Amino acid sequence: MFGVIARHQSEDGKARLVATAGVPEAPFWAAYWGLRQPYDRGDVTGPGYWRQVADALGTGFRPGQVARLVEADILSWSGVDDTMVALIEELAAAGRRIALLSNIPEELAVHYEERHAWLKHFQVRAFSCRIGHAKPEPGAYRWCLDALGAEAGKVLFVDDREENVLAAEAGGLRGHLFTTPAALRKALRLSA
Repeated sequence: MFGVIARHQSEDGKARLVATAGVPEAPFWAAYWGLRQPYDRGDVTGPGYWRQVADALGTGFRPGQVARLVEADILSWSGVDDTMVALIEELAAAGRRIALLSNIPEELAVHYEERHAWLKHFQVRAFSCRIGHAKPEPGAYRWCLDALGAEAGKVLFVDDREENVLAAEAGGLRGHLFTTPAALRKALRLSA
């Protein structure tokens, strides 16, 4: 979802996170990303994740600070590309089967479900926090194929991260490295 339909973290959101944590930027991001996969996979909750980040930074976050970090993290990932939402709606209206595989923690998944009706267009919504697998783990792709009841070679997997596309291709899916909506339309053989 992120980097294709939803936008990557905003610069304002990233600055808000660092300010809320009250620690230097470089070690913050090293801890944030270094510990993110288990959080996205649902192995830990938001408060547990932020305790791990604090431990990695050699500090502690107060309970109110943890709540603000969870909120700031959600807000930093909340931007959506309206052009891509329109493409999703177009695909759904044309009867195309579409599925979503996203590395996303539970708190952010709930945020999107509560605010974005376009999620209903996906026959399968594979949120990493709920399926126990995160991209590029092979189990994430197998879970989606099983849920879709589809043959790997008949599925086009779209992602903005090359390692995720390569992992999908290793599992037999066709891959498309997302760069622009226009390039994706061409890969889907849709006219603008």
